Amino acid sequence: MTGVHPNGAAPTPTAPGLLVERDGPVLVLTIDRPRRRNAVDLATARLISAALDELDSDPELRVGVLTGSSGFFSAGMDLAAYSATGERPVDERRGGFGIVGRPPEKPIVAAVEGPALGGGFEIALACDLVVAGEGATFGLPEVKRGLVAAGGGVLRLPRLVPRNLANEAVLTGRPLTAARCAELGLVSRVVADGGALAAARELAAEIAGNAPLAVRASKAVMTESALWPHDELFTRQEPLLATVRTSEDAKEGARAFVEKRAPRWTGR
Repeated sequence: MTGVHPNGAAPTPTAPGLLVERDGPVLVLTIDRPRRRNAVDLATARLISAALDELDSDPELRVGVLTGSSGFFSAGMDLAAYSATGERPVDERRGGFGIVGRPPEKPIVAAVEGPALGGGFEIALACDLVVAGEGATFGLPEVKRGLVAAGGGVLRLPRLVPRNLANEAVLTGRPLTAARCAELGLVSRVVADGGALAAARELAAEIAGNAPLAVRASKAVMTESALWPHDELFTRQEPLLATVRTSEDAKEGARAFVEKRAPRWTGR
Protein backbone atom coordinates (compact mmCIF):
# COMPACT_ATOMS: atom_id res chain seq x y z
CA MET A 1 0.00 0.00 0.00
CA THR A 2 2.82 2.43 0.74
CA GLY A 3 6.28 3.08 -0.51
CA VAL A 4 9.36 3.03 1.70
CA HIS A 5 11.17 6.34 1.70
CA PRO A 6 14.62 7.43 2.81
CA ASN A 7 14.77 10.36 5.22
CA GLY A 8 13.60 13.53 3.54
CA ALA A 9 11.83 11.81 0.65
CA ALA A 10 8.31 12.86 -0.20
CA PRO A 11 5.40 10.64 0.80
CA THR A 12 3.66 8.55 -1.82
CA PRO A 13 0.10 9.44 -2.78
CA THR A 14 -1.98 6.38 -1.92
CA ALA A 15 -4.74 7.95 -4.00
CA PRO A 16 -6.04 11.51 -4.32
CA GLY A 17 -6.74 12.70 -0.81
CA LEU A 18 -4.14 10.87 1.29
CA LEU A 19 -0.35 10.74 1.43
CA VAL A 20 1.29 7.83 3.25
CA GLU A 21 4.91 7.62 4.34
CA ARG A 22 6.78 4.88 6.17
CA ASP A 23 9.49 6.38 8.38
CA GLY A 24 11.04 3.33 10.00
CA PRO A 25 8.50 2.10 12.58
CA VAL A 26 6.31 5.20 12.15
CA LEU A 27 3.51 5.47 9.59
CA VAL A 28 2.74 9.09 8.68
CA LEU A 29 -0.66 9.85 7.13
CA THR A 30 -1.31 13.25 5.59
CA ILE A 31 -4.81 14.28 4.56
CA ASP A 32 -4.12 16.10 1.29
CA ARG A 33 -7.20 17.91 0.02
CA PRO A 34 -6.08 21.54 0.39
CA ARG A 35 -8.79 22.95 -1.90
CA ARG A 36 -11.32 21.51 0.57
CA ARG A 37 -9.29 22.56 3.63
CA ASN A 38 -8.55 18.85 4.03
CA ALA A 39 -12.21 17.98 4.50
CA VAL A 40 -12.73 14.23 4.30
CA ASP A 41 -14.97 12.59 1.72
CA LEU A 42 -15.94 8.92 1.66
CA ALA A 43 -13.04 7.89 -0.57
CA THR A 44 -10.53 9.54 1.75
CA ALA A 45 -12.18 8.02 4.83
CA ARG A 46 -11.74 4.59 3.29
CA LEU A 47 -8.09 5.33 2.53
CA ILE A 48 -7.47 6.40 6.13
CA SER A 49 -9.18 3.23 7.35
CA ALA A 50 -7.05 1.05 5.08
CA ALA A 51 -3.86 2.81 6.21
CA LEU A 52 -4.80 2.20 9.86
CA ASP A 53 -5.36 -1.46 9.00
CA GLU A 54 -1.81 -1.50 7.68
CA LEU A 55 -0.53 0.14 10.86
CA ASP A 56 -2.22 -2.45 13.06
CA SER A 57 -1.30 -5.49 10.97
CA ASP A 58 2.33 -4.78 10.04
CA PRO A 59 4.70 -5.83 12.85
CA GLU A 60 7.35 -3.45 11.53
CA LEU A 61 5.07 -0.48 12.22
CA ARG A 62 4.59 0.64 15.81
CA VAL A 63 3.10 4.14 15.84
CA GLY A 64 1.05 6.33 13.52
CA VAL A 65 1.06 10.08 12.92
CA LEU A 66 -1.95 11.81 11.35
CA THR A 67 -1.75 15.33 9.95
CA GLY A 68 -3.06 17.58 7.21
CA SER A 69 -1.33 19.35 4.33
CA SER A 70 -0.92 23.05 3.53
CA GLY A 71 -1.22 24.39 7.06
CA PHE A 72 -4.65 22.91 7.79
CA PHE A 73 -5.49 19.85 9.85
CA SER A 74 -8.99 19.03 8.64
CA ALA A 75 -12.34 20.77 8.22
CA GLY A 76 -14.05 17.45 8.95
CA MET A 77 -16.82 16.28 6.64
CA ASP A 78 -16.73 17.37 3.01
CA LEU A 79 -19.96 19.37 2.97
CA ALA A 80 -19.75 19.87 -0.79
CA ALA A 81 -19.86 16.12 -1.36
CA TYR A 82 -22.64 15.78 1.21
CA SER A 83 -24.78 18.52 -0.33
CA ALA A 84 -24.26 17.19 -3.85
CA THR A 85 -24.94 13.49 -3.29
CA GLY A 86 -25.74 12.98 0.41
CA GLU A 87 -22.41 11.15 0.76
CA ARG A 88 -21.07 10.91 4.31
CA PRO A 89 -17.43 10.01 5.09
CA VAL A 90 -18.31 6.91 7.12
CA ASP A 91 -16.13 3.86 6.57
CA GLU A 92 -17.90 0.53 6.95
CA ARG A 93 -15.50 -0.74 9.63
CA ARG A 94 -13.79 2.21 11.29
CA GLY A 95 -16.66 4.66 11.19
CA GLY A 96 -16.57 8.39 10.51
CA PHE A 97 -13.49 9.78 8.74
CA GLY A 98 -12.04 6.25 8.76
CA ILE A 99 -10.99 6.50 12.40
CA VAL A 100 -13.49 7.84 14.97
CA GLY A 101 -15.55 4.67 15.35
CA ARG A 102 -12.60 2.32 15.67
CA PRO A 103 -9.20 3.97 16.16
CA PRO A 104 -6.09 1.86 15.60
CA GLU A 105 -4.92 -0.59 18.24
CA LYS A 106 -1.43 0.93 18.03
CA PRO A 107 -0.82 4.50 19.23
CA ILE A 108 -1.46 7.39 16.88
CA VAL A 109 -0.37 11.02 17.27
CA ALA A 110 -2.25 13.93 15.69
CA ALA A 111 -0.09 16.79 14.36
CA VAL A 112 -2.38 19.81 14.13
CA GLU A 113 -1.71 23.09 12.35
CA GLY A 114 -4.43 25.65 11.76
CA PRO A 115 -8.10 24.85 12.31
CA ALA A 116 -9.31 21.49 13.61
CA LEU A 117 -13.01 22.23 13.78
CA GLY A 118 -16.06 19.99 13.77
CA GLY A 119 -15.03 16.65 12.36
CA GLY A 120 -11.41 17.80 12.36
CA PHE A 121 -11.54 18.10 16.15
CA GLU A 122 -13.27 14.73 16.34
CA ILE A 123 -10.45 13.15 14.34
CA ALA A 124 -7.92 14.63 16.77
CA LEU A 125 -9.97 13.40 19.75
CA ALA A 126 -9.79 9.87 18.31
CA CYS A 127 -5.98 10.02 18.43
CA ASP A 128 -3.98 9.13 21.53
CA LEU A 129 -1.80 12.24 21.64
CA VAL A 130 -2.09 15.67 20.01
CA VAL A 131 0.76 18.01 19.10
CA ALA A 132 -0.36 21.45 17.97
CA GLY A 133 1.09 24.58 16.47
CA GLU A 134 0.56 27.74 18.53
CA GLY A 135 -2.00 29.05 16.06
CA ALA A 136 -4.08 25.87 15.92
CA THR A 137 -7.72 26.09 16.95
CA PHE A 138 -10.08 23.35 18.07
CA GLY A 139 -13.84 23.37 18.32
CA LEU A 140 -17.20 21.76 17.74
CA PRO A 141 -19.32 24.41 15.98
CA GLU A 142 -22.06 21.97 14.93
CA VAL A 143 -24.75 23.57 17.10
CA LYS A 144 -24.22 26.81 15.18
CA ARG A 145 -25.23 24.93 12.03
CA GLY A 146 -28.22 23.07 13.44
CA LEU A 147 -26.23 19.84 13.85
CA VAL A 148 -24.73 17.67 16.59
CA ALA A 149 -21.07 16.61 16.78
CA ALA A 150 -21.94 12.97 16.13
CA GLY A 151 -18.45 11.83 15.12
CA GLY A 152 -17.36 11.33 18.71
CA GLY A 153 -17.27 14.96 19.81
CA VAL A 154 -20.16 14.82 22.28
CA LEU A 155 -19.02 11.36 23.40
CA ARG A 156 -15.27 11.81 23.88
CA LEU A 157 -14.91 15.41 25.03
CA PRO A 158 -16.83 14.94 28.35
CA ARG A 159 -14.56 11.99 29.12
CA LEU A 160 -11.39 14.00 28.54
CA VAL A 161 -12.14 17.29 30.32
CA PRO A 162 -14.40 18.27 33.24
CA ARG A 163 -18.01 17.99 32.18
CA ASN A 164 -18.91 21.65 32.68
CA LEU A 165 -16.03 22.69 30.41
CA ALA A 166 -17.08 20.15 27.80
CA ASN A 167 -20.64 21.46 28.07
CA GLU A 168 -19.44 25.00 27.43
CA ALA A 169 -17.38 23.99 24.39
CA VAL A 170 -20.15 21.86 22.85
CA LEU A 171 -23.16 24.04 23.67
CA THR A 172 -21.60 27.34 22.64
CA GLY A 173 -19.68 25.98 19.66
CA ARG A 174 -16.91 28.43 20.54
CA PRO A 175 -13.39 27.46 19.36
CA LEU A 176 -10.51 26.82 21.75
CA THR A 177 -6.92 27.88 21.28
CA ALA A 178 -4.05 25.42 21.34
CA ALA A 179 -2.87 26.93 24.62
CA ARG A 180 -6.29 26.45 26.23
CA CYS A 181 -6.44 22.86 24.98
CA ALA A 182 -3.01 22.25 26.52
CA GLU A 183 -4.30 23.63 29.85
CA LEU A 184 -7.22 21.20 29.63
CA GLY A 185 -4.98 18.25 28.80
CA LEU A 186 -6.35 17.80 25.27
CA VAL A 187 -3.03 18.76 23.67
CA SER A 188 0.22 17.11 24.74
CA ARG A 189 2.61 19.69 23.30
CA VAL A 190 2.28 23.17 21.80
CA VAL A 191 5.06 24.14 19.42
CA ALA A 192 5.82 27.00 17.06
CA ASP A 193 3.57 27.15 14.02
CA GLY A 194 4.88 24.86 11.31
CA GLY A 195 6.58 22.56 13.81
CA ALA A 196 3.73 20.23 14.77
CA LEU A 197 4.60 17.43 12.38
CA ALA A 198 8.29 17.38 13.33
CA ALA A 199 7.37 17.33 17.04
CA ALA A 200 4.79 14.59 16.44
CA ARG A 201 7.40 12.51 14.62
CA GLU A 202 9.78 12.91 17.56
CA LEU A 203 7.09 11.83 20.00
CA ALA A 204 6.11 8.89 17.81
CA ALA A 205 9.75 7.80 17.51
CA GLU A 206 10.10 7.90 21.31
CA ILE A 207 7.02 5.69 21.69
CA ALA A 208 8.27 3.37 18.94
CA GLY A 209 11.48 2.85 20.90
CA ASN A 210 9.54 1.03 23.63
CA ALA A 211 8.47 -2.62 23.65
CA PRO A 212 5.69 -2.93 21.04
CA LEU A 213 3.63 -5.57 22.88
CA ALA A 214 3.75 -3.55 26.08
CA VAL A 215 2.77 -0.32 24.29
CA ARG A 216 -0.16 -1.96 22.52
CA ALA A 217 -1.42 -3.65 25.69
CA SER A 218 -1.03 -0.45 27.70
CA LYS A 219 -3.17 1.43 25.18
CA ALA A 220 -5.77 -1.35 25.25
CA VAL A 221 -6.08 -1.26 29.03
CA MET A 222 -6.30 2.54 29.16
CA THR A 223 -8.97 2.54 26.46
CA GLU A 224 -11.10 -0.42 27.53
CA SER A 225 -10.95 0.09 31.31
CA ALA A 226 -13.16 3.18 31.02
CA LEU A 227 -16.10 0.76 30.66
CA TRP A 228 -15.09 -1.76 33.33
CA PRO A 229 -16.75 -1.91 36.78
CA HIS A 230 -14.42 -0.53 39.44
CA ASP A 231 -14.26 -3.79 41.40
CA GLU A 232 -13.26 -5.72 38.25
CA LEU A 233 -10.44 -3.47 37.00
CA PHE A 234 -7.52 -5.69 37.96
CA THR A 235 -9.30 -8.88 36.91
CA ARG A 236 -10.25 -7.45 33.54
CA GLN A 237 -6.75 -6.21 32.73
CA GLU A 238 -5.09 -9.55 33.44
CA PRO A 239 -5.83 -11.26 30.08
CA LEU A 240 -4.45 -8.25 28.22
CA LEU A 241 -1.26 -8.19 30.29
CA ALA A 242 -0.55 -11.90 30.70
CA THR A 243 0.89 -12.28 27.20
CA VAL A 244 3.17 -9.30 27.73
CA ARG A 245 4.41 -10.56 31.08
CA THR A 246 5.54 -13.88 29.57
CA SER A 247 6.90 -12.43 26.32
CA GLU A 248 10.45 -12.55 25.03
CA ASP A 249 10.45 -8.76 25.11
CA ALA A 250 9.78 -8.77 28.86
CA LYS A 251 12.80 -11.01 29.37
CA GLU A 252 14.86 -8.84 27.04
CA GLY A 253 13.86 -5.69 28.92
CA ALA A 254 15.09 -7.19 32.19
CA ARG A 255 18.35 -8.40 30.60
CA ALA A 256 19.02 -5.04 29.00
CA PHE A 257 18.46 -3.26 32.31
CA VAL A 258 20.89 -5.56 34.14
CA GLU A 259 23.46 -5.34 31.33
CA LYS A 260 23.06 -1.55 31.08
CA ARG A 261 22.35 -1.53 27.34
CA ALA A 262 19.53 -0.59 25.00
CA PRO A 263 16.95 -3.38 24.61
CA ARG A 264 16.48 -5.13 21.28
CA TRP A 265 12.73 -5.65 20.89
CA THR A 266 11.30 -8.39 18.69
CA GLY A 267 7.60 -7.96 19.37
CA ARG A 268 7.40 -11.51 20.66
